[in-house]
Amino acid sequence: MKEYKVKPLIGKEPIKVEVPGSKSITNRALMLAALGNQKCELNGVLFSDDSRAFLSCLQELGFDVVINESKRKVSITGLGGEIPNRTATINVRSAGTAARFLTVMLAFAGGCYTLNSSEQMKKRPMEPLLTELRKAGVKITCLEKEGHFPFVIESENVSIREITIDTNISSQFASALLMSATLLENGLILHMSGERSSGAYVLMTLSMMEQFGIQVVKNGADCEITAGQSYGLAEYDIEPDMSAACYFYAMATILNRKVTVLGTHEEVSLQGDKKFLGILRELGCQVEDLPEGVTITGVENYPGITVNMKDFSDQALTMAVVAAFADSPSRIEHVGHIRMQESDRIQAIINELNRMGVGCREIPEVDGVEIIPAPIQPAQIETYEDHRVAMSFTLAGLRAEGILIKNPLCCGKTFENYFDVIDSLYK
Repeated sequence: MKEYKVKPLIGKEPIKVEVPGSKSITNRALMLAALGNQKCELNGVLFSDDSRAFLSCLQELGFDVVINESKRKVSITGLGGEIPNRTATINVRSAGTAARFLTVMLAFAGGCYTLNSSEQMKKRPMEPLLTELRKAGVKITCLEKEGHFPFVIESENVSIREITIDTNISSQFASALLMSATLLENGLILHMSGERSSGAYVLMTLSMMEQFGIQVVKNGADCEITAGQSYGLAEYDIEPDMSAACYFYAMATILNRKVTVLGTHEEVSLQGDKKFLGILRELGCQVEDLPEGVTITGVENYPGITVNMKDFSDQALTMAVVAAFADSPSRIEHVGHIRMQESDRIQAIINELNRMGVGCREIPEVDGVEIIPAPIQPAQIETYEDHRVAMSFTLAGLRAEGILIKNPLCCGKTFENYFDVIDSLYK
């Protein structure tokens, strides 16, 4: 499918949908199970380009991995931090979590590894993490551009007590170091700098480490993982992906419909994107956490808003499309780091809103954009090989005529049946 022509979704019947498991939780769970000291059964696993890349890497490293996609289950037998194949070549493809998490795990565990990636991942930053690993005595040889994939890691008996990492570029650097800290003989004190040192994804990592049996002492922006601890969990349930759910919650807002995403629950969710629900409340939507899942009921009209999306920036694109239909201008602030994700998402927001006839300009002083609503014009949406661009801008076409999404299958990175779910809404 080279393009997807979105049709307006007419009617007011309540909508109920199911979304895949959380990408962020799935990939952390794969990591923690591999670092564990026993066989761990993971339930509700997300199967997507990213998670398959992670699973493929674990298999290349020699881990006993049993996959059942139809039941959304994976079992991984951890060896207490040992890597079965201490000389291996892996390909993280475009998976940022696999790229950052496995780089640190292999560096701390020891051995000789060649890490390859997609062309897209080669453009994404790795240099801050590689610099800190080199300080710890890890030999890293970049095979193309310095500070980027692909590279070779060689290490043995890594011993470092303290590491400082900046979270502004990517909080995944901090999460990677935290999870693999159990591999260090003397434990680790991680000093985190930057705006996201206590952000949603770092907090998710810490919560999951605790669930898998690791105690972390947190003191402000510093975290200490004492030596001698090991991960050990026989079974773990992965919650539905709140990031995916937010496209349908935004749909409720844009279309003034009632939408339920089955299995989602705001209070117990580990995912930072649940903060998007608070924004919808501010716009006047009714948010109910019902037994079957969180339900959003939209309103006829809603105002523009100024919102700091630093801690749930994966929804910046979604919010931009919601803002395009508001009664007044909106500002999305403190999301400068999304320039360095699967695409330059700041530029993507500006380009594609402008393409639809909506006013949008960058506001550098707040690392964000201003959106000035206007009637939506027919447009062919460029997706930049970025799943979140494709899924977000599809929402505009559910209300306005003439929206066509180019390369829609890029959404396979996290939600490969997204357009099947969209098609099901017309029946």
